[in-house]
Amino acid sequence: MSISDKNVDTSTKGGFQDNKVVICTQSDVDSLVQNGYGTRFEKTKLSLSLYEALFLVDQKRLSVESHNSEIPFPDLLRKSRLIDKDIWTKYVLYRDLRSRGYVVREGSLGDIGFRVYDRGEYPKKAAKYVVFPVREGKPVQVSHLDEILHLSESAKKKLIVAVIDRHGDTVYYSLTQYSP
Repeated sequence: MSISDKNVDTSTKGGFQDNKVVICTQSDVDSLVQNGYGTRFEKTKLSLSLYEALFLVDQKRLSVESHNSEIPFPDLLRKSRLIDKDIWTKYVLYRDLRSRGYVVREGSLGDIGFRVYDRGEYPKKAAKYVVFPVREGKPVQVSHLDEILHLSESAKKKLIVAVIDRHGDTVYYSLTQYSP
């Protein structure tokens, strides 16, 4: 059974603060946390990453405000690009994984991608996968992939490489250690 995002209130409002989107309404915070979004802080607040906020705005589940006016998706994307040049790749991958019913969290093995939980296992079990995004046409050193593979194997996670093409389509490849 997958986690349903239908519990997320469409009237959820957030504010842009310190390169993140912050939610301060307790019921919204509780609902989002239950569905695997954001990081709780100060007990009653929730910080959403930019790709999480973009996803929720795109899904009409969140409105982000700045100076008492709502920031539309294209403007939020432009603002996010100024902060993170790879935000589009992260957002496209995040959107694809969420649409498949997975709970997706920031990687805990450094900046190597996302932790992805098997359907229905968040927060009861640890993430099963590490998904590393690669944008089509952007070279990746084999030594870097090898390093990421070793990190994911040492954390007992399966490494999945997600190749995102220029149209936003994603193809997934499982990467394992070669032993002759």
